[in-house]
Amino acid sequence: MIEITHLAKKFAVENPKKLSEQERKDPRLQGKYFHSVKNVSLTCKSGEVLGLLGPNGAGKTTTLRMLSTALKPDSGDIKIAGKSVVKTPLIARRSIGFLSGATGLYGRLTGRENIAYFGQLHGMSASAIKQRISALSSLLELDTFLDRKCDNYSTGMKQKTAIARAVVHSPELVVLDEPTTGLDIMAAQTVLAFIEGLKQQGIPVIFSTHHLDEVAQLCDRVSVIHHGQTEFDDTLTRFKALAPGSLHQAFMAVIATGDA
Repeated sequence: MIEITHLAKKFAVENPKKLSEQERKDPRLQGKYFHSVKNVSLTCKSGEVLGLLGPNGAGKTTTLRMLSTALKPDSGDIKIAGKSVVKTPLIARRSIGFLSGATGLYGRLTGRENIAYFGQLHGMSASAIKQRISALSSLLELDTFLDRKCDNYSTGMKQKTAIARAVVHSPELVVLDEPTTGLDIMAAQTVLAFIEGLKQQGIPVIFSTHHLDEVAQLCDRVSVIHHGQTEFDDTLTRFKALAPGSLHQAFMAVIATGDA
């Protein structure tokens, strides 16, 4: 189970004059600090998929980066199976598979070499890496390009390879930041099927998305962040009940509440 409680993270504004008009009007801008995340709490149990929703700039990516231990929160806590990610980040990283918004693949390496390298970083043996890559290649349909250099990959190839790299060590939790952005329909469906497979294995998945059809297809829970705060965190059924027949209207209802 993943428990995120009262997370907060602010950043110093180096040059306020360079802020856009929209940024100046954001209520999170307070003096020389921008409070990207002010108060975010959510939960996700084993075998659940949680869809993290919110407008652009709401604080979703900052929240996920804190969950991945890439950023340390100013306050609040994150626990995986009762263990604090904030207090023991090195231990927590072994439990997390994280895909950021940018794939970050090494272009001069092949997909296989990229995945294997991260397996080595996690202390996996050569035989275990080989077996895991074979399994992931089948699940994510990597066979046709796995041994080509990543410089020559399409967006879909890069994204699927990056997902394989993120989960090569069989993590206890998988965190995906907009995993289907820029993908064609077939590649997106492969990724969604993979997420469904993780769910069937009892692995909790948290992923941010702007595609409400993905939420309807996969999610057990929904969390909505607006202006750096959790405005909704509950089951998909209760989210749907906010505006029967339209997830879009349900989302807009939550956002309107946060603006009130």
